[in-house]
Amino acid sequence: MNTYAEVTLTEYRSRVGQVLGLSEWLAVSQPMIDQFADVTGDRQFIHVDALAAERTPFGTTIAHGFLTLSLLSRMSFTAVPRIKGARMSINYGMNSVRFITPVKSGARIRGEFRLKGCAERQSDQWQSVLEVRVAIEHAEKPALVAEWLNVTVM
Repeated sequence: MNTYAEVTLTEYRSRVGQVLGLSEWLAVSQPMIDQFADVTGDRQFIHVDALAAERTPFGTTIAHGFLTLSLLSRMSFTAVPRIKGARMSINYGMNSVRFITPVKSGARIRGEFRLKGCAERQSDQWQSVLEVRVAIEHAEKPALVAEWLNVTVM
């Protein structure tokens, strides 16, 4: 889980089908949820009103699914090795995203990143497909599963 881990493109491509890494645990605090609500304008009570949220099946406030999804970038910095010589890596989107289990305020999450594929798109551009699973500490099911696309420019 080294933030600065680097591998060659050849080594990276040889890891197709393997877990590239697990991120560090990250606490999803109520202030983080509130800030996300402020930025997005999504102030649904289940995210920001502790008293009202207590009366739901969750018993507390929960993080926005899109907040959990947005944290993939942060988690990837400690889990996915950089490719030596890359000029940049660009988020290219998602093939799929499923929100499985809500993340309760105060819970800790971490991402597992598996390299599903890596193919040359055009000269000096490589597209990676990452299978991502975000675990919630002490939870049986993941918060989300996704297939994430990135393009690395060499």
